[in-house]
Amino acid sequence: MGNWQKKFKDKRLTVGVLGLGYVGLPLAREFALEGVKVLGFDVDNTKVETLNRGRSIIKHVPNDQVKNMVKSGCFSATTNMARLRNTDAILICVPTPLTENREPDMQFVVKSTETIAKYLRRGQLVVLESTTYPGTTRELMAPILERSGLKAGVDFHLAYSPEREDPGNKDFTTKTIPKVVGGLTKKCRDIACGVYNLVIVRTVAVSSLEAAEAAKILENVYRCVNIAMVNELKIVFDRMGIDVWEVIKAASTKPFGFKAFYPGPGLGGHCIPIDPFYLTWKARQFGMPTRFIELAGEINTNMPHYVVTKTMEALNEQKKSLKGSKVLVLGLAYKKDIDDLRESPSIELIELLCKKGAKVDYNDPYIPKTHKQRQHDLGMASRPLSAKMLGGYDAVVISTDHSDYDYEWIVKHSRLVIDTRNATGVVRTSKRKIVKA
Repeated sequence: MGNWQKKFKDKRLTVGVLGLGYVGLPLAREFALEGVKVLGFDVDNTKVETLNRGRSIIKHVPNDQVKNMVKSGCFSATTNMARLRNTDAILICVPTPLTENREPDMQFVVKSTETIAKYLRRGQLVVLESTTYPGTTRELMAPILERSGLKAGVDFHLAYSPEREDPGNKDFTTKTIPKVVGGLTKKCRDIACGVYNLVIVRTVAVSSLEAAEAAKILENVYRCVNIAMVNELKIVFDRMGIDVWEVIKAASTKPFGFKAFYPGPGLGGHCIPIDPFYLTWKARQFGMPTRFIELAGEINTNMPHYVVTKTMEALNEQKKSLKGSKVLVLGLAYKKDIDDLRESPSIELIELLCKKGAKVDYNDPYIPKTHKQRQHDLGMASRPLSAKMLGGYDAVVISTDHSDYDYEWIVKHSRLVIDTRNATGVVRTSKRKIVKA
């Protein structure tokens, strides 16, 4: 521990970040900007070359920050996994998606752990940051790492610290969000806390790996369940002729006992749509059904279908069929003002509309063209907005409420607007064209 304390004091250690996406790159930035040497690892050669040229790959990490990271000599990216042996701490930031059967897909964690095991050396710290079910670090990762011949908690240190990234959040950054940390042993935890204390405002030490894993699950299940509630209320209140957004605004005036959550076209991002299913899968191993959580997941998963139904009904009122209609989807990212497509409900919305026979285009100022994802490949490019272009569509569906959009102008020049985000709440004219969904 004394050796680690000296490294912390002098900041003379090398941190390896495995996976340079929406979690890994912001984390690497915090270390590099604090003068800690960072080696970034990724299998995508194009991504690595772009970063080494001082260019960012995600919107909320500006180019000038990446340029400064590289110029300072504190950051470099590589595809050469053998260089893992040159690091003191390895932080794993890889995807943990779901399979088609909505079960945990751990292939990226497993492959990363197997790679680390090849180059693991005595005294290193390995930390998993990817969101997962309780038991992953101890039951899945530790045995793989021990294939190296080294003993977890004795020869090397093992910890779990869940990422808490919120792209586009202007109030909190990677640096200012407290970091929950659990270790295989107390020493593992203390060393991991020491590493994060170099760049994070506060670490929150918990008693075990499983407690840290469960804390992340709780955070996202809490949000999933509450969003499901307002999504269901949106449907119920719509039948009653009540505006759910007005109701939420009124309820929010209560200074205690209420926190506002907002409905939408479905859930996106890497955590909230996925984490509840990780927990329900693990709970089944203990013979525990999670009916409440599964119901919330079912409600949220069904929301794109609800939006399509509302679009069909709105077109029907204009004596038009969805089949053959031209539909423009505004916003492809999973939430406003970011370029993140992960699990975006807009993707499923477009696919559902196409299956119903609609001719669909999209516009997103942050996503000029779609890229191939694990389960989707739209092969589309963003259409530039103009008054004439908007008027050429039978319906415009607002799926992501980007701040860049002039909603007054959009409604003025559109024939029909399906609003899934209450983005047109500020519009004062042409409200007859607007259908809330």
